[in-house]
Amino acid sequence: MTGSEIRDALETAGVMPSRQLGQNFLCDPNMARWITEQLDAGPDDAIVEVGPGTGALTEHLVGRVRRIVLVEFDSRLAAYLKARFANEPSVEVHHADGAKFDIRSLWKHRPLKFLGNLPYSSGGAILRNFLSRPNPFERAVVMLQKEVIERLAAGPRTKEYGVLTLRVQSEWQVKPLRTVPPEAFHPRPQIDSSVALMLPRGKEFPAYDARRFDEMIRRGFAQRRKQMGRQMPENPPWEEVHASLGVLPTARAEELSLVQWIELARVYDDHPLRDVPQRGEEIFDVVDEADQVTGQATRREVHEKGLLHRAVHVFAVNRHGELLLQKRSRFKDAHPGVWDSSVSGHLDSGEDYETAAIRELEEEMGITGVPIQEVGKIGPCDATGWEHVRLYLCRWDGSPRFPCAEVEASMWMKPDELDQWIAARPEDFASGFLECWKLSRGR
Repeated sequence: MTGSEIRDALETAGVMPSRQLGQNFLCDPNMARWITEQLDAGPDDAIVEVGPGTGALTEHLVGRVRRIVLVEFDSRLAAYLKARFANEPSVEVHHADGAKFDIRSLWKHRPLKFLGNLPYSSGGAILRNFLSRPNPFERAVVMLQKEVIERLAAGPRTKEYGVLTLRVQSEWQVKPLRTVPPEAFHPRPQIDSSVALMLPRGKEFPAYDARRFDEMIRRGFAQRRKQMGRQMPENPPWEEVHASLGVLPTARAEELSLVQWIELARVYDDHPLRDVPQRGEEIFDVVDEADQVTGQATRREVHEKGLLHRAVHVFAVNRHGELLLQKRSRFKDAHPGVWDSSVSGHLDSGEDYETAAIRELEEEMGITGVPIQEVGKIGPCDATGWEHVRLYLCRWDGSPRFPCAEVEASMWMKPDELDQWIAARPEDFASGFLECWKLSRGR
């Protein structure tokens, strides 16, 4: 859209650009086309665009992708977009605050990419809402004021390096692409903007607790010019920690690299299972089709040989009727990186099902002191990994605490939304969980 087209659209929508809302509308069609090309979007992709305004970026994606989800804060612009794209079934418009939008409804639309010409006033909050762990995106292209992009991509020992830098870089690789001058916008801002490409991290870092990581960086940068050891927890003592990180005892927060901050979060993670995604030498009971014990074997043996054994799954449901899902660690030996039951695990040799379920609740989610009830049984099959499975249910409204080596993230999900997600993307889930979900839904 050109400048005159933008002004006409704003007049039609009854919008006078607001400096308070950070409303600066891109009016360079060539720049808009170039920005959308950085998404590398194809016909199988869905795009979430936050802050679409009058649709200057959107118009370059319509007809090229499977679905476009627009999230617009201004009610007048949201109404304008609904009218403009009324005949485009691939476009859905949400009048919502991008900093508070419930992204759980987006998982069913994967593969998914993020696009944002974000308002200067709330860009950081929007990024945190959409791109923190867990999120459904595999690529992101964002435009923000140049100084914010510099903060996202900053390195240690610079004034731009801080909490926002580390929050984003722990999950995303950030590559600044291009500066966008003020004359590309209506009305013209007083500063330059920049476009950045963001790609998700893989396995380059060891497993770590994202919430503990966030706690550590907030502690460290609370007084960034002071020695950070004074802001750290008491145990283990900073005298031991700084030596293991290879930094001076007088180090300040801005001096630590991302890798060192991740290691710091691991050092202060006191969960006993933080480094143990699975133990190959655990002993399980081997059973027959009737679930009678016939012998014992190690975890490794039962999996490699397909021997029948026992397992439990537990569904934790909150007062809203939402199911707690866990995202399995990418370092797990089976079904890495997919979504699973609230907790699941094998029975140790000689252990009964209910005892195992209670133990797994505490080990995997930190859930204790809640009654459980049996939902049903599932016989051994390929989908369960040749396990006799018993499914249990508990009611719980707490905040989970899980071992990072076992669980990467957790999320509460409404049953109807979960049904839609499973129907659209069954590959996002562990096969054993899918069997349990069918049982719980009476299918």
